Amino acid sequence: ISLSFISICIMLFFMLSCKTKKNTQQTNTNPLQTEDTTGKCRLGFKTAKVLSKHIKESELAYDWIYAKADVQTLIDGEDHNLDIRVRGKKDSAIWISIQAVGLIDIAKLLITRDSVKMVVYVKKQYFKGDFNYINQLLNADLDFDLIQAALFGNSADFDDDDSKMKPVIDRENCHYLLSTERKRKLRRINSGQDSLKRSLQTMRLDPSTFKIINNNFEDVSTNRSFYAKYDNFLTPDSVFAPHNVNIEIRAEKKIELKINYVRIEINQPQKLTLNIPKNYDPIPIKKEKQ
Repeated sequence: ISLSFISICIMLFFMLSCKTKKNTQQTNTNPLQTEDTTGKCRLGFKTAKVLSKHIKESELAYDWIYAKADVQTLIDGEDHNLDIRVRGKKDSAIWISIQAVGLIDIAKLLITRDSVKMVVYVKKQYFKGDFNYINQLLNADLDFDLIQAALFGNSADFDDDDSKMKPVIDRENCHYLLSTERKRKLRRINSGQDSLKRSLQTMRLDPSTFKIINNNFEDVSTNRSFYAKYDNFLTPDSVFAPHNVNIEIRAEKKIELKINYVRIEINQPQKLTLNIPKNYDPIPIKKEKQ
């Protein structure tokens, strides 16, 4: 298993996970009472400000979180089955463990607002630094706030100015859509310096809960896209969350992920530490050509 594959799995999992909220009833993403007796969609128009408000109100409020998932990845035809565990403290730290089937440790990661620490057990290597290396490796522009939001299916930070948002009613599927511009670019432009380009986010909302059921990111500067579909909203852990997540990435590599959450817990304190074995070597860092 290559370091590039491990890094892709780590960062994709950040981008592609679920949204949770306390609830005591089982539900799904089918909208309630949105059609009349003739089968026509009867959703009323809502402004971008109203939709934005509903999205933020439906997002997860938590202090601590723990999640366990079975993940199937398909990257350029190469198939892998992984077990992934996540621990997090809101606005402070996120801990990730990646294991192969059979409980073989592949890698662990601990990130804070200003640091990234990674141990790759299958290579006996480690990394200590910040997001610059990860962004260079993946040609991305990630930060803690973006990862924390996307990790749990919340919307990435967007410009809520009316001129930057566009509300739409998809009457064929009877859903609300909200297109926005990201405040921060999602990708870097490899031209010797960063250039701020439009990064678009389009969210498809369940009109009965205003949960995000589809989320699409498009970077117009690099012609790359990221699509996530959330469904199977169950509450086996008294947490309302999409337990199935299907992902499609279109970039240099074609990447597909199928995430099945088997356990989600919130507001239980977690251990967020990562020790580096003394006999491990630093991961060689290839500097970008200027």
